[in-house]
Amino acid sequence: MEDQKIVQRNLELQKQWYGEPLGDRVRRLVVAFDVSQANLADVLGISAPMLSQVMSGRRAKIGNPSVLARLIMLERKVLTPEVASGRKEALQKALEDVRDSKPTVSRDMLPVDPGRADRAALALLRRAATADELTEAARLLDGRYPALAEVLRRAGALA
Repeated sequence: MEDQKIVQRNLELQKQWYGEPLGDRVRRLVVAFDVSQANLADVLGISAPMLSQVMSGRRAKIGNPSVLARLIMLERKVLTPEVASGRKEALQKALEDVRDSKPTVSRDMLPVDPGRADRAALALLRRAATADELTEAARLLDGRYPALAEVLRRAGALA
């Protein structure tokens, strides 16, 4: 029973970190590219047992950022017309391109906690203007840009 709790916790963490359980994302790629999990693991640059553990929730995360970058690259390639056509040559070429890639991972590629990003944006606005200035700017924008005016009001309300 303890193992089941760990798996459930890991799957919940995956939802937080990756938007959904990694098993769901990987299964879609297996189907889209018509490959085995072992073949996909090779393309991603991860061992087949490690991929299986991540998919099942026995492991919570992909530790290597390059592996995650390749996973995202494959997800994006699925949306391209040549891959979406389902032609074997196009599927194989896409897999080879990703396998041979040497992705770099920057902060811009990583998911951002929306709450943290919102707070950072509001704090930046608060540093740029006084509460009165933000409130006045919100009043001026309210008629044409109400959503932007609301952001300025929220920034002005910060202590």
